[in-house]
Amino acid sequence: MGVQAIIVDTAGTTTDFQFIKDTLFSYSADALPDFLDQHQNDFAVSNLLADLRAHAGEPDADLEQLTGLIREWIAQDKKITALKTLQGLIWKQGYLKGEFKGHVYADAAEALKNWKGQGKRLYSYSSSSADAQDLLFKHSDQGDLSALFYGHFDTNLGQKKTVQAYKNILNVVSLWPKHVLFISDDVEELNAAREAGLRTCQVVRGEGVRQGDHNVVDDFSQLKL
Repeated sequence: MGVQAIIVDTAGTTTDFQFIKDTLFSYSADALPDFLDQHQNDFAVSNLLADLRAHAGEPDADLEQLTGLIREWIAQDKKITALKTLQGLIWKQGYLKGEFKGHVYADAAEALKNWKGQGKRLYSYSSSSADAQDLLFKHSDQGDLSALFYGHFDTNLGQKKTVQAYKNILNVVSLWPKHVLFISDDVEELNAAREAGLRTCQVVRGEGVRQGDHNVVDDFSQLKL
């Protein structure tokens, strides 16, 4: 039956990593103090802050101390689920205010539309929260792409370089591994996906990207299902 579902990575694959770093990370770090001042007592935000205090081993850290830690983690791109969820809430504010649009490569947008038209089930998988991924595609510079996706996966299902994460995803999509294609720029993610049985393809958009022995394309237009 061939490929029935396609899972795409975001940063470096559908989306320029420099946009993630220079726009999204920068925005969340800059907006963090005011956001926490306004929302620290909101139920969802309060729970996230408790998780981040626990992660830091600083259960009594005040807001100023915690803000400093969070900013350090943002700069280091720490893959902490609570951090990514918090960033997503801050990014939502920026998207809704029209302060930026999500970057999506034109070739990726075109391929996603074509695959959707062919009846493929489309998903994205990122260390960013599922909500943040939806916002990126909904408010993208290629238009609203959110309706193309069946859903989005984040680190609540596991870290992206672990085999178990892809096994968990397979349980959710309820398909045999050979019917699922994972596309990423990261060779370690691809190795983990392949070990779980998925088909794989590496998108290499620039120099210096470490390659493995996966199928390699320069952009989505070269990918033949």
